[in-house]
Amino acid sequence: MQPNPFGGVIEHLSVEDVKAGLEAGTILLVDVREPNETAAERIPGAVDFPLSTFDAHALPDPGEKTLVFSCRSGQRSQKAAAAAQAAGIDLHRHMAGGILAWKDAGFDTDKG
Repeated sequence: MQPNPFGGVIEHLSVEDVKAGLEAGTILLVDVREPNETAAERIPGAVDFPLSTFDAHALPDPGEKTLVFSCRSGQRSQKAAAAAQAAGIDLHRHMAGGILAWKDAGFDTDKG
């Protein structure tokens, strides 16, 4: 883990690691982009949880899965992790590069 520029610590996961975790059922991907963004394009299986209305205590329970934040490029997902940690919730993983890196890797998205 590394210091998060927005507070707390952050663990950068690659899009390949996240894709493998989604396929294996071991990752819950939480997309913190805004509704207009997720309506236009989203990663299959991601849960929408906009940063603009972020409440760390209302995050979905990942159960046995690892909760990983994602966004467009990796900035807002780091802010979400910092906000969760500030609220006393130990969430520190995000998908580095966001949906842009996901698409650059050639992975599928759902388009609205």
